[in-house]
Amino acid sequence: MNAAATTTLPTSPSTTAPEPRASRAPLWLILPAVLLFVGIVLVPLAMTVLLSFHDWGQYKGIEPVLILKNWQEIATDPYYAEMFGRTLRIALITTLVTALLGAPEAYILNRMSGRWRGIFLLLILGPLLISVVARTLGWALLFGGSNGLANKLLMSLGVIASPLPFLFTETGVVIALVHVMMPFMVLSVWAALQRLDPQVEHAAMSLGAGPVTIIRRIVLPQIMPGVLSGAIIVFSLSASAFATPAIIGGRRLKVAATLAYDEFLNTLNWPLGAAVAVLLLVGLVLIVVGANALVERRYAEVFK
Repeated sequence: MNAAATTTLPTSPSTTAPEPRASRAPLWLILPAVLLFVGIVLVPLAMTVLLSFHDWGQYKGIEPVLILKNWQEIATDPYYAEMFGRTLRIALITTLVTALLGAPEAYILNRMSGRWRGIFLLLILGPLLISVVARTLGWALLFGGSNGLANKLLMSLGVIASPLPFLFTETGVVIALVHVMMPFMVLSVWAALQRLDPQVEHAAMSLGAGPVTIIRRIVLPQIMPGVLSGAIIVFSLSASAFATPAIIGGRRLKVAATLAYDEFLNTLNWPLGAAVAVLLLVGLVLIVVGANALVERRYAEVFK
């Protein structure tokens, strides 16, 4: 009588679940950065928002009561509407001028040979190595009334007959801000130009396209994401700039940043200064997020 042979199939090794410590390692690694971000950004920001709802009096100081007095004052007083409008206008003009000057500058920089490109790139980035206060003070010396070098040069060339007011005007603030913000626009456009294939331009030239047609039909659509990205950076930095409007604009030409500074340190009305700062921050975030979404939707193929 033959006994049926029993065969046992080899059992596959059981898959071991990852150790809990290994799975939590990335969380422990990012924990210090998260705590630092919360401690130096989110907590002060939340305290500033809460401070904007407190009351303030000249003799009683800050009272920790939740009221809408500061926000109602900003909404009803035309002075604040004029100030925020001036801030927006200066930022928009600065962004437009930097785009008109920075895009051709980046295109010329991209067409240069390697040695000259490095030299001019250093000249473009050089101002970033100098304090913005020092650069703005230099512009203040150039703008210095009728005896300023800018007016003397323009009058000697016969461009103007009488000195132009640059100090304490929006024109002077825009000129100084354009000088400060130009590297950001040039770098953004130059980065977009690195994605442009030179063979496409050569093919267009071989088909009889002129330089203007090549720039308008080939180059400009390719660099528009860089121009718009640089515009977002320049606009946000110009709208929140403090040193340049404070030095060139003075106390007569208030923008949001200088007004918040005065409310905090001069009048000591911290709740009102906090409301101005929070409103500026919220406005910039909404504009930047909306513009970024518009750019990504319009040029989705370029960003892929």
